[in-house]
Amino acid sequence: MTAGTHRVGVLVFDGMKLLDLSGPAEVFSEANRFGADYRLSIVSVSGSPVRSSIGMRVPADTDARTATAYDTVVVVGGDALPQAPVAPDLHAAARILAERAGRVASVCTGAFVLGAAGLLDGRRATTHWQHTATLARRCPSTRVEADALFVKDGSTYTSAGVTAGIDLALSLLEEYHGPGLARQVARSLVVYMQRAGGQSQFSASLQGPPPRTPVLRMVQEAVHGDPTADHGLAALAARVRVSPRHLTRMFRDELDTTPMKYVELIRFDMAKALLDAGHNATEAAALSGFPSYESLRRAFTRRLGLSPIRYQHRFATTTRDS
Repeated sequence: MTAGTHRVGVLVFDGMKLLDLSGPAEVFSEANRFGADYRLSIVSVSGSPVRSSIGMRVPADTDARTATAYDTVVVVGGDALPQAPVAPDLHAAARILAERAGRVASVCTGAFVLGAAGLLDGRRATTHWQHTATLARRCPSTRVEADALFVKDGSTYTSAGVTAGIDLALSLLEEYHGPGLARQVARSLVVYMQRAGGQSQFSASLQGPPPRTPVLRMVQEAVHGDPTADHGLAALAARVRVSPRHLTRMFRDELDTTPMKYVELIRFDMAKALLDAGHNATEAAALSGFPSYESLRRAFTRRLGLSPIRYQHRFATTTRDS
């Protein structure tokens, strides 16, 4: 192995998600255009080709038992993994590869393969948000973080659904080559560099089902449509033609919050997105409807435990403070 060469083995199987393979693979391939030396191998249990979830045939370079030692092993996901026990030959293959690897990572439901192989025992991990509860039941000694894009625990990495594998690959790239190369690759692939492991899998204001009550849906649409407008209690109530007291009661009964807290949540989401896009904190406050930077700072401190400026600095790369 020449100096600087980094060998990556990707474990695939029938029914795998193709993007779980192609997303990270493109990150490593793009890094080679900027001077890195990543060598990618596709590994299956037996060395035979597999079929992805969309029916595309994926050839394998080698089988798990005779494969070389890899610097990084990546296990992709598949829709069937949360539905039934992982096939013994598949989790055995993951364990064999992991024993000879410097780092082991999973994309999306690939965490179920790592879990079945015992590679998540006593560790922190994540997977697609729809399946975190199932992973926690299957792996009772694992601390499953239900709302993270990816989680690093020692030399073991797990990521959330599908495109989060790209975020994970950028972070793996940054660990070896620094933020400069990772940023070049992110720009070239036209993806965000800012989506760090500690960030949410999805926007807080989109969690849970939409309101059932038409009046609440009207309020939701109004605030989403223009967060900077006057969304005080009286203005909202007048817009949907109910009394402020009745509107407050509907929010509490159905959404377990108040109208003003809900408005702040949507504005907070927008401000966070603006900071991620490169706006400064004062601009983010104004564009998202906060009356001042100070009110934005208080919202960030309540929700994240840090100021908007610290948030922006902390997520300026793919990694998060430990």
